[in-house]
Amino acid sequence: MKNSRKINVAIIGGTGLESLLKDAEQIRIGTPYGLPPPMSIGEIDGIQVAFLPRHGVQHCVPPHEVNYQANICALHMLGVNRIITTNAVGAINSSFKPGDLVVPHDLVDFTKSRRSTFYDSAPVTHIDVTQVYCPETRLTLIEAMKKYDSHGHDRAVLVCTEGPRLETPAEIEVFRRLGCDIVGMTGAPEAFLARELEMCYAPICFVTNMAAGMQARLTASELVEVAKKKFPVLEQILRDAVKNLPRERRCVCASALKNARL
Repeated sequence: MKNSRKINVAIIGGTGLESLLKDAEQIRIGTPYGLPPPMSIGEIDGIQVAFLPRHGVQHCVPPHEVNYQANICALHMLGVNRIITTNAVGAINSSFKPGDLVVPHDLVDFTKSRRSTFYDSAPVTHIDVTQVYCPETRLTLIEAMKKYDSHGHDRAVLVCTEGPRLETPAEIEVFRRLGCDIVGMTGAPEAFLARELEMCYAPICFVTNMAAGMQARLTASELVEVAKKKFPVLEQILRDAVKNLPRERRCVCASALKNARL
């Protein structure tokens, strides 16, 4: 695809956030890794933004079947260099509660079968993820979150599981002992794939439930209801963050491939 528009910023999220964009149009971009869902292209405060629905327009793709390679590659082909994502999570840390917003600082990958790299052949590439999330994008999200949600958390370790089932109480106990604060199914390998293409990436998570073993039972419908209630403030935060992202990148992401190849 030949891209004639300047689209530096993208949001990856769930169904329902498309309303963020003004005068949006849908496009599709084919990639060497497959066809991602239709993306919406529109404006936030005069800034061109792409929105990619991670689970498809009708939310029909389960987390373990999302084509993360195609999604990240398509945004890269569009010219995007900064990605903000939204993720529904369960709370492992008992100080986090349903309805809380969280900007995590680190990630543990417990997925099992996902394609997690663009570099399956030479040159052998080992990206550094000491700072797994873009520090500039994280700071912008934290500042926006603090404006609109006084209960937001600006540090947390996110553990990503395979899904689509929810976790067992024993698994949650293991994650708690490992120092994880929140659990979700979509944080990996997105963050790693973005870094491999030298794209900035940072998530804002919303807690929909206490994790298994910390409440009597979990149902998918209950998680959806909590998420819907949080959407209005989440939209405000996303708009504010997009508006205030630094236009020049001085972060580790922009040069991630330097000295990473053998």
